Amino acid sequence: MRRRHKNDVDKQKHESRDSRKSDSDYSASFFSSEKRVFFFCLVFRMLNSLLVQTYFNPDEHWQGPEVAHRIAFGYGHLTWEWKRGIRSYLHPLLFVPLYRVLAFLHLDTPLVMRKAPRLLQSVFAAVGDLYSYKLSAVLFGDNVAKWALFSQLANWFMIYCSVRTLSNSLETVLTLVSLYFWPCMRSSSRSSTVSRKWGLVLAALACAIRPTSAIIWLYVGLLEFSKERYKLKLLFLEVAPIGMLVLGLTCLLDRIMYGTWILVPLNFLKFNFLSSGGDYYGTHKWHWYFTQGFPVMIFSFLPFCIAGIIYSKQWRYACLLAWVLGLYSVLGHKEFRFVLPVLPIALIFSGYCLAMIEDPGLRGYKGKESSKKRTNCSLKMVLAIIFLLATNIPMSLYMSLVHQRGPEDVMNHLAREARHGKVKNILFLTPCHATPYYSVLHRNLPMRFLDCTPSEERGVLDESDHFLMDPVSFLSEYAKNMSLPSHIVLFDSEEQKLKNLLNSYDYREERRFFNAHFKVDRELQASIVVYVHTRHVYKENRRE
Repeated sequence: MRRRHKNDVDKQKHESRDSRKSDSDYSASFFSSEKRVFFFCLVFRMLNSLLVQTYFNPDEHWQGPEVAHRIAFGYGHLTWEWKRGIRSYLHPLLFVPLYRVLAFLHLDTPLVMRKAPRLLQSVFAAVGDLYSYKLSAVLFGDNVAKWALFSQLANWFMIYCSVRTLSNSLETVLTLVSLYFWPCMRSSSRSSTVSRKWGLVLAALACAIRPTSAIIWLYVGLLEFSKERYKLKLLFLEVAPIGMLVLGLTCLLDRIMYGTWILVPLNFLKFNFLSSGGDYYGTHKWHWYFTQGFPVMIFSFLPFCIAGIIYSKQWRYACLLAWVLGLYSVLGHKEFRFVLPVLPIALIFSGYCLAMIEDPGLRGYKGKESSKKRTNCSLKMVLAIIFLLATNIPMSLYMSLVHQRGPEDVMNHLAREARHGKVKNILFLTPCHATPYYSVLHRNLPMRFLDCTPSEERGVLDESDHFLMDPVSFLSEYAKNMSLPSHIVLFDSEEQKLKNLLNSYDYREERRFFNAHFKVDRELQASIVVYVHTRHVYKENRRE
């Protein structure tokens, strides 16, 4: 009996070990195939792009899809940046083939037109996820790479921002891919030389799309240059030729699109760095990225990131984080998206910490691990995952589905109405660029918004400022000089001041859309409202 009991216990232990081994083998099998990892990331990001239904930053629409829409369909608005030559056409041109294919297939409906650009960006984002995984595998091994990928996919800000059509989102992808090829694949072999050249090409493209990306590559370049044995060969036979080639091709592209020779990176840097032109859109304290901006982006992954930096001792990339946050802190105008390219680096360190919790041997644990220690580690792992998901999922859902969804909803409504011929012209009495424009409406109708082009003279108020200071006087003056539109769009904060005047001009509320629970920009913009002229409604009713 004792022998039978002992055999049963041994059998249970053996089955338990087999079960743990099979789970481990399954995980290892999945992550051993980069194709499977990419496919999983692609499906995740495509669903992610369909989830996002809110408005984050005007550049998401106005500097990418709006410009591409103008090229593809012949109408669309170019903001003042394009008139001053501080934007490259390299990024918007990515969306032009997409639009032309949709038009050729007669699929350019309002729903498809607003979803397709983000779906395209989701493909780029999935590439970024894959190379974040590959980069962390080169730095720390496959187990860390698994948790680094988890961190990237679970982080609320990556869910919220990576599938948006911002140039910063594409810059982030190019940064991750180029960091993988150079300097991570650095060695003396021919294959690594080719990899390094690919890395340099992608780094140059990132700088062409966002010239401020040079901040990252200045650090990486100086670090690698100090380690390089043949410094002059690297500089004159690789870095300089590749940089000049990409810059030349980008300038040629912009020459074709602008109609004149123009050096966009120089104009961009002059406006944002030398003249502090970005300060026109608001400034923050110098420490904002360290105390508010980046902590909000990385959110509950922050303590894991700090622990990962300390235990991994990978100071090269930790210093890269500090370098980027430090140099961007010099600028007065600060935004979350500016430092998006280094967020995945911080999440790789978070992945290291999670892998360390799963396997204490990662930080130098020696000896045979007891079952009690294994149980404690498993419990810590489960608690860590629950904590990260419980904090990031609600945040990503709220920001992607609820906060500031009004501008998207109002343009979707107007696009549907315009498709059925129910909109004649539109006036946007909102802060400038507060909603999408022709790229979502997709109808060549007269539209007007309040201008906010920066003045050459300091302290000069723009049209948007004049309206916000005295909405009643502004609209009264407008009505004297211009014909009133069929539809007016405004936030409820201004509606309260203009309601009586709008009624006197025979406007009535058509639709109201929720926007936000707390302040956006200067004030609470709880909802966004569409007013329609009663004469236009009467004509539509008679036509029906």
